[in-house]
Amino acid sequence: MKYDYLIVGAGLFGSVFAHEAQKKGKKCLVIDRRSHLGGNVYCEEIEGINVHKYGAHIFHTNDKEIWDYVNSFVAFNRYTNSPMANYRDQLYNLPFNMNTFYQLWKVKTPAEARAFINKQVQQEGIKNPKNLEEQALSLVGRDIYEKLIKGYTEKQWGRKATELPAFIIKRLPLRFTFDNNYFNDKYQGIPIGGYNKLINALLEGVETRLEVDFFQDKTALMSMADKLVFTGKIDEFYDYRYGKLEYRSLDFKHQTLNMENYQGNAVVNYTDAEIPYTRILEHKHFEFGTQKKTVITKEYPTEWSGNKEPYYPINDKRNNEMYIKYRDLSLQDDIIFGGRLAEYKYYDMHQVIASALAKSKKIFNAQ
Repeated sequence: MKYDYLIVGAGLFGSVFAHEAQKKGKKCLVIDRRSHLGGNVYCEEIEGINVHKYGAHIFHTNDKEIWDYVNSFVAFNRYTNSPMANYRDQLYNLPFNMNTFYQLWKVKTPAEARAFINKQVQQEGIKNPKNLEEQALSLVGRDIYEKLIKGYTEKQWGRKATELPAFIIKRLPLRFTFDNNYFNDKYQGIPIGGYNKLINALLEGVETRLEVDFFQDKTALMSMADKLVFTGKIDEFYDYRYGKLEYRSLDFKHQTLNMENYQGNAVVNYTDAEIPYTRILEHKHFEFGTQKKTVITKEYPTEWSGNKEPYYPINDKRNNEMYIKYRDLSLQDDIIFGGRLAEYKYYDMHQVIASALAKSKKIFNAQ
């Protein structure tokens, strides 16, 4: 055998696993069907700006070990995610906090804000929410729901809120402080110079081959290594034996604009139903850029089909039960499945890295 591990997918899971395997003296080959490394965290440099080609990737975690791990490859900046919401040309701060409540109702104290929300929740009188709309109304009342949740959520899922299950929003965090920091996590930032620096450092010294479709030459590729690490769709690996798992997808429209500053913030959500995209990203603000031009990206949620990228697993009862069948099947094989698609989970980046580290530690510590 030429390689100890064939790793399918050069995203975060595959790159971290390859790095850890190489540290243990293992010979790895990483393949990816795309023309670049990094999976969905890949950045393309345009006008000196690192453009997040597959949507905003903001690293955040409470796990100091994971934070120290990524910072050992590249220094992270102090970017703090503080998105804005645009509802019919009115701007609101996110997440829902005292700034938002002042913008909605001109209330200035937490007590006034609580009273407003409680009154609206009581007016709805919903005891047992049957769908997402009822769940949201029972948590935050009509104003926040109508202006900041309904349109955005319906665009995101391509379904009416009354047709979506209540469990999608188990809770809606309300902050009674003037705090626009979206994430509660202790550590947050963006790699200085973009995510490619992180991926390239992880894969330094590892053999990689791009534009290689695993399924076009599966048998030959698998014969090249003792072990397989697979980070693609688990249902595709098993030839859709139990059916196709479902996802939501996204279309991205990138524009280079001849101006220094388009919207003054990295992320602005568009929460009314009339505007087809869910948000506009302005990438230079992730790294406090001062370039003469700017690059923006509009995100359009779409139905997923076989020729689109799968982004968000639809973790409803039917899909989860189907995934469990695939997972049980995978446990019978001596193959390592990892990452968002192989584990059918909506992972944040730190969770993907934690999963790859846990799996590699279990394997290499046992040897």
